Amino acid sequence: MRLAKGARHRAQGKARAQKDVIDDSLRAPCADRMYVAEKKDERNQSEAFFPSASHMKQKGMNEKFEAIIRALISKTGEQDPLTGLDIVDQFRPEETTPESTIRNLNSAFLISLCGKSHPFYSHAENFIKDQEKQLTFKNAIEFYRDGLALVRDEIEKRYTGDADFRKDLNKLYAWIGKPQNLLNRLETIYMVWRVLFPEGVSLFDDRAKKIEALRKKRSIQIHSLNPDPIHEPAREILFTSNVLLTLPLSARPIDDLALSDRLKESLKRIKDERQLYWYDHPIPIGVAPDKNEVIYGLKGLNDAIAFEKELGTVEKDAKVHCVLSVSVTHEGLQDVAKACLEEMFKDVDGLHHLRIYALTESDTLRLVNEIFVPAAGHFFGLGDDSLLHEIIGVDGEYGRHYSLLKAIAAFWQVFLDPCIKATFKIDLDQVFPQKELVKESRLSALDHFKTPLWGAQGEDGDGRRVELGMIAGALVNREDISRSLFTPDVIFPDEVIKGDEWIFFSRLPQSLSTEAEMMTRYGNGLLNGHDRCIQRIHVTGGTCGILVKSLRRHRPFTPGFIGRAEDQAYILSVLFQESRENLRYVHKDGLIMRHDKEDFAIEAIKSAHTGKLIGDYVRVLMFSHYAEALSWPVEKTKRCIDPFTGCFVSHIPFTLVYLRLALQGALSFNEGKPGDGFELLQMGTDRLHRIIKELRNKPDLLKKRYLAEKKAWNLYYDILDGIENGLKEGDPFALDMKEKAEKLIRDCEIDLRTGPGT
Repeated sequence: MRLAKGARHRAQGKARAQKDVIDDSLRAPCADRMYVAEKKDERNQSEAFFPSASHMKQKGMNEKFEAIIRALISKTGEQDPLTGLDIVDQFRPEETTPESTIRNLNSAFLISLCGKSHPFYSHAENFIKDQEKQLTFKNAIEFYRDGLALVRDEIEKRYTGDADFRKDLNKLYAWIGKPQNLLNRLETIYMVWRVLFPEGVSLFDDRAKKIEALRKKRSIQIHSLNPDPIHEPAREILFTSNVLLTLPLSARPIDDLALSDRLKESLKRIKDERQLYWYDHPIPIGVAPDKNEVIYGLKGLNDAIAFEKELGTVEKDAKVHCVLSVSVTHEGLQDVAKACLEEMFKDVDGLHHLRIYALTESDTLRLVNEIFVPAAGHFFGLGDDSLLHEIIGVDGEYGRHYSLLKAIAAFWQVFLDPCIKATFKIDLDQVFPQKELVKESRLSALDHFKTPLWGAQGEDGDGRRVELGMIAGALVNREDISRSLFTPDVIFPDEVIKGDEWIFFSRLPQSLSTEAEMMTRYGNGLLNGHDRCIQRIHVTGGTCGILVKSLRRHRPFTPGFIGRAEDQAYILSVLFQESRENLRYVHKDGLIMRHDKEDFAIEAIKSAHTGKLIGDYVRVLMFSHYAEALSWPVEKTKRCIDPFTGCFVSHIPFTLVYLRLALQGALSFNEGKPGDGFELLQMGTDRLHRIIKELRNKPDLLKKRYLAEKKAWNLYYDILDGIENGLKEGDPFALDMKEKAEKLIRDCEIDLRTGPGT
């Protein structure tokens, strides 16, 4: 039985009120006579929630914010909560299972945010105090306790220091004070969003105009096209991707896996190690080939190159180079990761058109110790290698491997192949749909890279000079491609929102930017792709690239503390530059990859759902604090990257994160999914609490880390410049470093000769 008796009877009307009171009197020890009287008072009194106009003027900021929270999560009189979640129904202290306890803690937190005027405030407070004595959910209790102060302090600071925020909050308070206003649901949504989620305001209205306006904002006037564009993509582009590896599934004994005895013994030792890193859906070693993302993605790339050879765009004997970063969940896997990959490929049809290199954390450690540390000492007299070790690696948060997969192209150009002019990253759950590309865009995948827009110079709508040194394509879902290659992979949602979507609804601006940016097609109009195009802010982890010339000139990177949307964080490090053109992505219409994850990794997606939700909350914290760490004002950043990327940069990040977690957890319980709610709240309170404490205790932490990593990446590129000059002059040190680099990369190459048909 999900609802308490009092909640059921209350919904049936005042005729049952007396029985409701009797039933409530039987509740757990936390429920006393005062509890019952207040509960009855909440049903029959609406004045506490809908104050008169004279009372409104007298209310302080705290009371106004508390009234807003109450409107969102508490039923008053005949008015249902805006979110559809009556949190009082979930506050049932007599239920003491672990799931019930964390649900009650979550409910008590939301009730407490409503302030002392809420009839259950004292009971929520007493429940939290009682739980503090039990210590069962110590971390969750501390998280919620801290949240009450954090949210109130953050809102008060914003209310005091921002006149627009103060005006919007006052208007919302006045709006909810008149019950008839709430019948206008869309306007009520916008009133709430003006305070909590301003990036979403009005986006439901006149979508065509919104799309046109965003394209105008992203428009670039071309002054000069790239005089030396990509001519031979197969030779001049270094393709990259990331592999995430973890231990075999616990349901499958290691001895039963189709692996070598030596590798099995290593895995048996490693399985007892403490897990160090967590990723969305890492590939279990030993997984069946048809469920293996690495095999799927690389076969797709191999097939795309085979198609190009049939067209005659690539020489028959050419091999495309692809560099993989291999991130692992356990330290011991670092030393066996390459062997694991080779085992994966031993039963795969020969990948004749590729040469594949795998960089593990062990390999990048060699890269630092054998190449970059000696070079830093030789050229700059530096002996401290800690900065270089910090940035050059593949394990840890996603930002770390993402930056390396871009920077490795410059290394490749200097040490291995001066013909490399660009790098392009793909995700391994995506493939180039070559037949559809040729049919609908009239170009094959590699032909798209030859556009002189990639590397063009121009000017944006604010008169800033830009260099379109990066390129971004788009995605189409496999199930949609039969309709058209140009079918957006994220579509506009309807206006029915629930739960935490009242607080934060990123899918709305995401769908707008998908239509406006990713689906733009150049033609005979203003956006003709010759003298005017658009820049991209919204990009995906795969289907994007950068010219090595632009990479070495601008030196962008994603900080290692970014664990979600590392692709969109990449440009922030160099968003505005006074001394040169601003680096930007050019949108290449028709450069589209097919997204196939739902076809072969649906179980991985489901298992990763909770972790991805929490990662999304972390994204708000990290992006908001990262924007504060940059050397230009946050508002300048937001004007450039709104609405989608910018919606994760908030002036009230703690408030958003606490409310999103609490409401999403409550929604899971409300929808009869207590297991999901328990997992989310338990995992979320633990992970978020650690991050929030660190950000509170060290408010300048991210700024210091960003500046340190910026310094380290400058050193990385300065070393490459020094080596390059030394090689031109025949410098013995540079020649020695080149020989070591070539050997290191040879050691990283995957042996594909063992596959059938090779």
